[in-house]
Amino acid sequence: MSEANQSKNIVLVHGAFADGSSWSKVIPLLLAKGYKVTAVSNPLTTFQEDVAATKRAIAAQDGPVTLVGHSYGGVIITEAGNDPKVSALVYVAAFAPDAGQSIVEISKPFPPPPGPQTAIPVGDGFILLSAEGIETDFAQDLTTEEKALLTAAQPQTSGSIFGAQPTQAAWHSKPSWYIVASNDRMIAPEHEVSMAKQLNATTTTLPSSHVVMLSHPEEVAKVIEDAASGTR
Repeated sequence: MSEANQSKNIVLVHGAFADGSSWSKVIPLLLAKGYKVTAVSNPLTTFQEDVAATKRAIAAQDGPVTLVGHSYGGVIITEAGNDPKVSALVYVAAFAPDAGQSIVEISKPFPPPPGPQTAIPVGDGFILLSAEGIETDFAQDLTTEEKALLTAAQPQTSGSIFGAQPTQAAWHSKPSWYIVASNDRMIAPEHEVSMAKQLNATTTTLPSSHVVMLSHPEEVAKVIEDAASGTR
């Protein structure tokens, strides 16, 4: 890829049960390499509002964008990635549905992971992962202190987002990278492998929990850099 086409703008999209701080270890690594980094704060209220927040972040960039999504954030970048500014997509242990498909639908052929079953309702259709769920299924390879921080800062997530369906899948027309977390207990690892193949993505597999960007930040940053430079 020529220097003119390289993306110096990176937009990071968090998933459910998380916020922008889930990228806290990756951001400094990318900044040190000269990238402009933006972590979107998705409201997690509706899919449409999450996509709108991501589109605003893309619009604020001054050139090509590498769009990165974790978990449910993969659904968001599948839709928002259709923006002409987006030059590459990176799925980090993320859902990658096709147009008209939801997380619930594409997960059915695979063994149900234990993590989502630890979600508890908190009213108005919103849910949280239990503290035990975060400790054993969401972030089992982080330190006790890191798990406690994730639990304390966890935003309420609308259950409706798991039925959201992209209208157009950007990965059909944009080069994609995928990071498989082989010890994931929120998304079946074999499901992640299947999605990576469907995307024809450049794929990296890491022995990680679902929050691979917190347990393996250096490797995740490297994949994002590869996507930004077009290295496959």
